[in-house]
Amino acid sequence: MDSAGIHLDGKRVVVMGLGRFGGGVGVVRWLVGRGARVLVTDQASEESLEESVQCLEPLIRHGAVSLRLGEHREQDFQECDLVVANPAVPRPWENRFLRAAGDAGVAVTTEIQIAIDQIARRGARCIGVTGSAGKSTTASMIAHALGGLAEKAIAGGNLGGSLLECEHEIISGQWVVLELSSAMLHWIERLEVQVGVVTSFSPNHLDWHGNLEHYAESKKRLLGMVASGGTVVLGPDVRGWEPTASTRRCEIDEEAGLRDLAMLGDHNHLNAAMAREAVSAVCDSSRDSIDQSLRSFEGLAHRLQVVGERDGVRFVCDSKATTPEASVLGVQAVGDTSRIHLIAGGYDKGVSLEPIVRMKESLAGLYGIGATGEEIAGAAAGSVHAGTLERAFAVITSRVREGDTVLLSPGCASWDQFDNYEQRGEAFIALAKGWIER
Repeated sequence: MDSAGIHLDGKRVVVMGLGRFGGGVGVVRWLVGRGARVLVTDQASEESLEESVQCLEPLIRHGAVSLRLGEHREQDFQECDLVVANPAVPRPWENRFLRAAGDAGVAVTTEIQIAIDQIARRGARCIGVTGSAGKSTTASMIAHALGGLAEKAIAGGNLGGSLLECEHEIISGQWVVLELSSAMLHWIERLEVQVGVVTSFSPNHLDWHGNLEHYAESKKRLLGMVASGGTVVLGPDVRGWEPTASTRRCEIDEEAGLRDLAMLGDHNHLNAAMAREAVSAVCDSSRDSIDQSLRSFEGLAHRLQVVGERDGVRFVCDSKATTPEASVLGVQAVGDTSRIHLIAGGYDKGVSLEPIVRMKESLAGLYGIGATGEEIAGAAAGSVHAGTLERAFAVITSRVREGDTVLLSPGCASWDQFDNYEQRGEAFIALAKGWIER
């Protein structure tokens, strides 16, 4: 039996939303490996999904996988045995294709739920991390620290890819650190974690949830997934959130933090403090040993990543900053704001961009790109509506002087001009390295 309660061998499975982060590819491979006949359906074009489609080419060639790209058809969702929906599909309770599946009695699940069920079957133990900002870094810090303390650990979930791709490597007693988005938490029906961490909360993904209340309730679902006797770690702005089970409660205040980290940013001191509490809850190592392990973590790609320097001009990639609050933290982390040229803007998630606009007076320059670029530049006098990353870069490099920092910290998602934040970050890094090496 599979995680959705049906045998997969010979069954017809629809994967809704192949996506570009690896989760869709991972679950398709996993389903085919268990004998399912898979139809991948995505409203995006084959051209835009080229990389993901290429990964599945051998399975397509051998007839195990078929594609319907550029559209969905209700009939596909009604005439199958199982639907695996991509959590990125907004407001799934309103989606007519998922409703068609439900009306036809077809079970609907997600890649993350299947992965969670397989992790549980293998006897691994879970730590869950969510939050509007800081969850990727905190989850990665926890896994890194546990690894440094000889505790076998792996991080996955919203970090990208699929844990199903490395399922065979997961062993009994191992720690799996799950970064969980609000969309994932909305879908998850079965999960028990020994530690639940909520890093922060601010308005985000309102295009997906429809309103702030639904977004908050989705985040709070993690608290109900903490095992009785487990630990809840709460960041400063969620200290009032109440767990739903008998748990050890650990509240982190603004003064808490771990210094001397290998990463930029004072806000990472707070992330490290939350990671420390999570690790302490499941590991017998001394506080000093945990701190030493955390201090060796060098950070994530595209998260305050120092790309290089030329003639005293530094380039920092913070493409993973997809909320205005994260962009503010990025600027604060870099240092002297009066020497920062900030590139911001992107896909419109329906949240206020005022935190970015308010920084204009303290910056060397603010350059708006993407769908929200005009709004940012229009609201901040003296800003530049560059439109594209390339144009912003060209304007900035004609202005910079020794001691300046060029910072990509968009405060918005990337989907208007790029497939994902990684692609956006790589584009910035290529521009920076090209300028540095001239």
